[in-house]
Amino acid sequence: MSTTTALSQNPKAVNFLLAGVGGQGAILASNVLAELGIALGFDVKQAEIHGMSQRGGSVTSQVRWSDHVYSPTIPPGEADFLIAFEKSEAVRFIHHLKPSGILLVNNHAIVPVTVTSGAEAYPLHEEIQQELNGYTNNIVWIEGVVEARKAGNVKSSNVVMLGALSKFFKYPSNTWLSVLEQRVPARYIDINIKAFEAGRNLIQN
Repeated sequence: MSTTTALSQNPKAVNFLLAGVGGQGAILASNVLAELGIALGFDVKQAEIHGMSQRGGSVTSQVRWSDHVYSPTIPPGEADFLIAFEKSEAVRFIHHLKPSGILLVNNHAIVPVTVTSGAEAYPLHEEIQQELNGYTNNIVWIEGVVEARKAGNVKSSNVVMLGALSKFFKYPSNTWLSVLEQRVPARYIDINIKAFEAGRNLIQN
Protein backbone atom coordinates (compact mmCIF):
# COMPACT_ATOMS: atom_id res chain seq x y z
CA MET A 1 0.00 0.00 0.00
CA SER A 2 1.37 3.40 -0.96
CA THR A 3 1.35 6.37 1.35
CA THR A 4 1.65 10.04 0.44
CA THR A 5 1.80 13.25 2.43
CA ALA A 6 0.22 15.30 -0.37
CA LEU A 7 -3.11 16.84 0.59
CA SER A 8 -6.28 16.00 -1.32
CA GLN A 9 -7.65 19.04 -3.00
CA ASN A 10 -10.21 20.53 -5.34
CA PRO A 11 -7.91 22.84 -7.29
CA LYS A 12 -8.63 25.94 -9.32
CA ALA A 13 -6.24 24.70 -12.00
CA VAL A 14 -4.32 21.49 -12.62
CA ASN A 15 -2.00 20.15 -15.31
CA PHE A 16 -1.80 16.43 -16.02
CA LEU A 17 0.89 14.81 -18.16
CA LEU A 18 0.28 11.16 -19.02
CA ALA A 19 3.10 9.08 -20.51
CA GLY A 20 3.23 5.47 -21.61
CA VAL A 21 3.68 3.29 -24.67
CA GLY A 22 1.23 2.13 -27.29
CA GLY A 23 -1.43 -0.24 -26.05
CA GLN A 24 -1.39 0.81 -22.39
CA GLY A 25 -4.52 2.93 -22.55
CA ALA A 26 -2.89 6.31 -21.90
CA ILE A 27 -5.24 7.98 -24.38
CA LEU A 28 -8.33 6.48 -22.75
CA ALA A 29 -7.13 7.74 -19.37
CA SER A 30 -6.47 11.15 -20.89
CA ASN A 31 -9.96 11.30 -22.38
CA VAL A 32 -11.48 10.41 -19.03
CA LEU A 33 -9.55 13.24 -17.35
CA ALA A 34 -10.58 15.70 -20.04
CA GLU A 35 -14.26 14.77 -19.80
CA LEU A 36 -14.09 14.77 -16.00
CA GLY A 37 -12.72 18.30 -16.06
CA ILE A 38 -15.58 19.42 -18.28
CA ALA A 39 -18.12 17.71 -15.99
CA LEU A 40 -16.61 19.58 -13.05
CA GLY A 41 -17.04 22.92 -14.79
CA PHE A 42 -13.48 23.62 -15.88
CA ASP A 43 -12.29 24.94 -19.18
CA VAL A 44 -10.28 21.99 -20.56
CA LYS A 45 -7.61 21.65 -23.21
CA GLN A 46 -6.03 18.38 -24.32
CA ALA A 47 -3.03 17.56 -26.52
CA GLU A 48 -1.85 14.11 -27.62
CA ILE A 49 1.32 12.77 -29.22
CA HIS A 50 0.96 9.21 -30.48
CA GLY A 51 4.34 8.81 -32.15
CA MET A 52 5.04 5.19 -33.07
CA SER A 53 2.39 4.01 -30.63
CA GLN A 54 1.26 1.05 -32.72
CA ARG A 55 4.81 -0.32 -32.52
CA GLY A 56 5.15 0.15 -28.79
CA GLY A 57 6.51 3.66 -29.06
CA SER A 58 6.05 6.49 -26.62
CA VAL A 59 2.57 7.98 -26.17
CA THR A 60 1.97 11.18 -24.25
CA SER A 61 -1.09 13.24 -23.53
CA GLN A 62 -1.49 16.55 -21.76
CA VAL A 63 -4.69 17.62 -20.04
CA ARG A 64 -5.18 21.04 -18.50
CA TRP A 65 -8.00 22.22 -16.23
CA SER A 66 -8.56 25.86 -15.32
CA ASP A 67 -11.07 28.70 -15.47
CA HIS A 68 -9.48 29.65 -18.78
CA VAL A 69 -6.94 27.49 -20.61
CA TYR A 70 -5.17 29.30 -23.43
CA SER A 71 -2.82 26.54 -24.58
CA PRO A 72 -3.15 22.74 -24.53
CA THR A 73 0.55 22.19 -23.91
CA ILE A 74 2.20 22.17 -20.49
CA PRO A 75 5.54 24.00 -20.24
CA PRO A 76 8.45 21.97 -18.81
CA GLY A 77 8.39 22.06 -15.04
CA GLU A 78 4.69 22.94 -14.81
CA ALA A 79 2.88 19.56 -14.60
CA ASP A 80 1.07 19.07 -11.29
CA PHE A 81 0.78 15.34 -11.96
CA LEU A 82 2.91 13.05 -14.10
CA ILE A 83 1.16 9.71 -14.58
CA ALA A 84 3.63 7.22 -16.05
CA PHE A 85 2.12 3.95 -17.27
CA GLU A 86 5.59 2.51 -17.91
CA LYS A 87 8.47 3.20 -15.55
CA SER A 88 11.15 4.23 -18.05
CA GLU A 89 8.67 6.76 -19.46
CA ALA A 90 8.65 8.38 -16.02
CA VAL A 91 12.35 9.10 -16.46
CA ARG A 92 11.83 10.37 -19.99
CA PHE A 93 9.28 12.98 -18.91
CA ILE A 94 10.23 13.74 -15.30
CA HIS A 95 11.51 17.21 -16.28
CA HIS A 96 7.91 18.22 -17.03
CA LEU A 97 6.91 17.83 -13.37
CA LYS A 98 6.92 20.89 -11.13
CA PRO A 99 9.01 20.59 -7.93
CA SER A 100 5.86 20.28 -5.80
CA GLY A 101 4.14 17.98 -8.31
CA ILE A 102 3.25 14.33 -7.80
CA LEU A 103 4.59 11.43 -9.82
CA LEU A 104 2.53 8.24 -10.10
CA VAL A 105 4.49 5.38 -11.67
CA ASN A 106 3.15 2.05 -12.83
CA ASN A 107 5.84 -0.41 -11.70
CA HIS A 108 5.91 -2.10 -15.08
CA ALA A 109 8.52 -2.41 -17.82
CA ILE A 110 7.81 -2.76 -21.52
CA VAL A 111 11.06 -3.62 -23.26
CA PRO A 112 11.34 -1.90 -26.66
CA VAL A 113 12.62 -3.52 -29.84
CA THR A 114 15.90 -1.66 -29.52
CA VAL A 115 16.55 -3.59 -26.31
CA THR A 116 15.39 -7.01 -27.48
CA SER A 117 17.58 -6.61 -30.58
CA GLY A 118 20.60 -5.95 -28.39
CA ALA A 119 21.14 -2.38 -29.58
CA GLU A 120 20.35 -0.86 -26.18
CA ALA A 121 19.96 -1.91 -22.55
CA TYR A 122 16.85 -1.33 -20.46
CA PRO A 123 17.78 0.52 -17.24
CA LEU A 124 17.78 -1.39 -13.97
CA HIS A 125 14.92 -0.65 -11.58
CA GLU A 126 17.40 0.79 -9.09
CA GLU A 127 18.73 3.15 -11.77
CA ILE A 128 15.22 4.36 -12.55
CA GLN A 129 14.51 4.91 -8.87
CA GLN A 130 17.73 6.87 -8.41
CA GLU A 131 16.97 9.08 -11.39
CA LEU A 132 13.45 9.84 -10.20
CA ASN A 133 14.44 10.33 -6.56
CA GLY A 134 16.99 12.89 -7.71
CA TYR A 135 14.15 15.02 -9.03
CA THR A 136 11.28 14.64 -6.57
CA ASN A 137 10.29 13.05 -3.28
CA ASN A 138 6.62 12.95 -4.26
CA ILE A 139 6.67 9.53 -5.93
CA VAL A 140 3.97 6.90 -5.66
CA TRP A 141 4.77 3.49 -7.12
CA ILE A 142 1.67 1.61 -8.29
CA GLU A 143 1.47 -2.13 -8.98
CA GLY A 144 -0.96 -1.42 -11.78
CA VAL A 145 -0.57 -4.67 -13.72
CA VAL A 146 -0.84 -6.80 -10.58
CA GLU A 147 -4.04 -5.06 -9.48
CA ALA A 148 -5.50 -5.09 -13.00
CA ARG A 149 -4.95 -8.83 -13.23
CA LYS A 150 -6.77 -9.28 -9.94
CA ALA A 151 -9.65 -7.18 -11.27
CA GLY A 152 -10.00 -9.49 -14.25
CA ASN A 153 -8.17 -7.83 -17.15
CA VAL A 154 -4.48 -7.00 -17.20
CA LYS A 155 -5.17 -4.24 -19.72
CA SER A 156 -7.09 -2.25 -17.10
CA SER A 157 -3.89 -1.10 -15.37
CA ASN A 158 -4.57 2.37 -16.80
CA VAL A 159 -7.79 2.45 -14.78
CA VAL A 160 -5.90 1.33 -11.67
CA MET A 161 -3.71 4.39 -12.20
CA LEU A 162 -6.79 6.63 -12.51
CA GLY A 163 -8.15 5.20 -9.29
CA ALA A 164 -4.92 6.01 -7.48
CA LEU A 165 -4.92 9.52 -8.96
CA SER A 166 -8.48 10.13 -7.82
CA LYS A 167 -7.44 9.89 -4.15
CA PHE A 168 -5.53 13.16 -4.51
CA PHE A 169 -8.81 15.02 -5.00
CA LYS A 170 -11.94 15.44 -2.89
CA TYR A 171 -14.29 14.74 -5.77
CA PRO A 172 -16.42 11.63 -5.04
CA SER A 173 -15.32 8.44 -6.75
CA ASN A 174 -18.74 8.23 -8.43
CA THR A 175 -17.91 11.42 -10.32
CA TRP A 176 -14.90 9.70 -11.86
CA LEU A 177 -16.74 6.43 -12.46
CA SER A 178 -19.66 8.06 -14.24
CA VAL A 179 -17.24 9.45 -16.83
CA LEU A 180 -15.28 6.20 -17.05
CA GLU A 181 -18.42 4.14 -17.63
CA GLN A 182 -19.25 6.25 -20.66
CA ARG A 183 -15.83 5.49 -22.14
CA VAL A 184 -15.56 1.70 -21.80
CA PRO A 185 -17.68 -1.03 -23.46
CA ALA A 186 -20.57 -2.21 -21.30
CA ARG A 187 -19.13 -5.72 -20.96
CA TYR A 188 -15.99 -4.30 -19.31
CA ILE A 189 -17.62 -1.87 -16.88
CA ASP A 190 -17.53 -4.19 -13.86
CA ILE A 191 -13.86 -5.03 -14.41
CA ASN A 192 -12.96 -1.37 -14.75
CA ILE A 193 -14.86 -0.44 -11.60
CA LYS A 194 -12.88 -3.11 -9.72
CA ALA A 195 -9.63 -1.79 -11.22
CA PHE A 196 -10.51 1.80 -10.29
CA GLU A 197 -11.35 0.89 -6.69
CA ALA A 198 -8.17 -1.20 -6.44
CA GLY A 199 -6.15 1.87 -7.40
CA ARG A 200 -7.92 3.98 -4.80
CA ASN A 201 -7.24 1.37 -2.14
CA LEU A 202 -3.50 1.57 -2.82
CA ILE A 203 -3.37 5.17 -1.58
CA GLN A 204 -3.54 6.28 2.02
CA ASN A 205 -4.31 9.93 2.72
